[in-house]
Amino acid sequence: MKFLDKKTIKIDRELNELDKFVLKFTKILEKHTDYVIVSGYVSILLGRTRGTEDVDIFIKKLDKKKFIILYNNLRKDGYWCLNDEDSNEIYEYLKDGLAVRFALKNETIPNFEIKFAKKRLAIGSFEDRINVITKGGKIKISSLERQIAFKRYYLKSDKDLEDAKHIEEVFKNNIDHKKINIYKNLIMKEYEKA
Repeated sequence: MKFLDKKTIKIDRELNELDKFVLKFTKILEKHTDYVIVSGYVSILLGRTRGTEDVDIFIKKLDKKKFIILYNNLRKDGYWCLNDEDSNEIYEYLKDGLAVRFALKNETIPNFEIKFAKKRLAIGSFEDRINVITKGGKIKISSLERQIAFKRYYLKSDKDLEDAKHIEEVFKNNIDHKKINIYKNLIMKEYEKA
């Protein structure tokens, strides 16, 4: 695993079933909207050994018509929404800032937790994201500094703190600690208001 440039990491390891699951789903997403993966799966993709039940994804806001086309594409490719079957209702959840979950038919985990990027920090995750090149294709993740800051200063569970520590140790020569502090301050400001 190595940085090819500031915005690209290459991973040479064999893909596991979760990686393949993510690649298949994100290829569908990319036909309809832009995305960035955040939270636990990022540390797993980057070599941390642990399980997860979901993959957290921000997508750029879609109008209802475009969302329904995405929803129909997901259904056609074997996914279902755990929240609701009505595409209009699912869209309303997203519009209201709530997450919706998609999994393979007849399954509940693993699943994808999808939200429209609405808050400033979520929208910003598209600007500094990193492309991870795998043997099966590209996966777009949030920046390492943003990932560490959210895990350490917002989520703060033992698992999240270990995720942050893992990323910081693996990429110690590529981490910008000033950016982590900038994100820490932005997190404090944005989420204190909530």
